[in-house]
This record gives sequence, structure tokens and C-alpha cells, in this order.
Amino acid sequence: MFCRGILFLFKTTAMSQINYFTEESLKKFKDDLHHLKTVERPSISKQIAEARDKGDLSENAEYDAAKDAQGLLELKIAKMEEVLANARLVDETQMDNSKVFILSKVKIKNSANGAQMNYTLVPETEANLKEGKISVDSPIAKALLGKKVGDKVDVKVPSGMVKFEIIEISR
Repeated sequence: MFCRGILFLFKTTAMSQINYFTEESLKKFKDDLHHLKTVERPSISKQIAEARDKGDLSENAEYDAAKDAQGLLELKIAKMEEVLANARLVDETQMDNSKVFILSKVKIKNSANGAQMNYTLVPETEANLKEGKISVDSPIAKALLGKKVGDKVDVKVPSGMVKFEIIEISR
């Protein structure tokens, strides 16, 4: 099981991509990484030492579990460091409101049924559908990026193609 976790993380980190953050989310991300390095890492090292003190390592389940946890933690830290290395801070003050970009608040209308929806396009780390925040990597956001008020976009969703019209763009 541990090897499959490594393979999954390797596949997801093998191709680095730019990661967009707001100032607030970048600070939280750095704080989380700092916590892993300064609190979690020493805690696992302590667990390994305690398990090692209990005797024969070949039959010590606590030791094996602590070593597995250590490996997973180090992979998580490495992945977070890679994300941080490719992080870009988004400055809202320098953005054009005439087109849809990251951090745009967009009101769209479903052309088929007239339903209107409001979304804010955010970095993947801040996406929260309950709050109306969708990732810029989502199909709807990708279709909206760079478009203007009045533009119509076709979005491929699991049930087929849906046509939306951009009603309003704000910050």
C-alpha cells in the first residue's frame, strides 16, 4: 500500500505547473508547510526512536508504522515544497475587469434553462463550491477565462455540452 502512495504522489508531482495563490492563501500554505517541518517531523522522529527502543525491529509493528508515516510525511513535504517553488502571487489591483481572469466574480446564465449562477474563479487551493468559489482548473472556469461580458461559451460537462452566457464580471 505504501508503494502505491509513492507512485501516486510521484505521478502527480512529476509535471510541475504554475500554482496561483492570493496573499492570504500563500501565507496559510507556508504556515502549513512550516508546521509539518517543525512539529510533525520531530514528532514522527520521536515515535521512531521510542519504537526502536522496544527491541527487535524485524517484528516491531510500531516501528514499521512510524517509518511508513515518516515516508508519507516526507513525500507530502516534498510535494508542498515543489508547489511553493512554482507559486505565483496574484495581485488583484493589476487585473483588467473587462475580461474574466483568476479572482474574477462572474455571473453566468445557462442558455438552455435561463438559470443564473455566480462564481469566483480562485486558485485550486481555495476552491469551495459552497461559497461559490471554483478552481481556475475546472472546466467551467477554463471556458470562461479571457472572455468578456456578452460572450457565450460551451462547457463540456459529464452530461454533455452546456452553453453559458457571461452576464457580469467584477472583482
